[in-house]
Amino acid sequence: MPADVNDASVTLDDEGDRYEITVDGRRIGLLDYARRGDVLDLHHTEIDPAFEGRGFGAKLVGDALADIRERGLTIRPSCSFVAAYVRRHPADADLVQAPVGR
Repeated sequence: MPADVNDASVTLDDEGDRYEITVDGRRIGLLDYARRGDVLDLHHTEIDPAFEGRGFGAKLVGDALADIRERGLTIRPSCSFVAAYVRRHPADADLVQAPVGR
């Protein structure tokens, strides 16, 4: 699919305990979490295979972390993709409640 990462938008589905990334109204990925108090355990990231390798996963996680920061929450990155993202973006390390160890 010829979509560009700049065409994507990330939204919070608080009832579904996830962030979703969409292109042209179609959900192409998600980031599931479990909330425990003020900590979101980010435990699963998924991108449609047709959109992999083009930055959509990074946009999903980056936008989700920006929203989490704005809401005054912290994270536990139990998803290996999220943990790797935080290691590559040390400016987001202050959001981590538990160490990033993977």
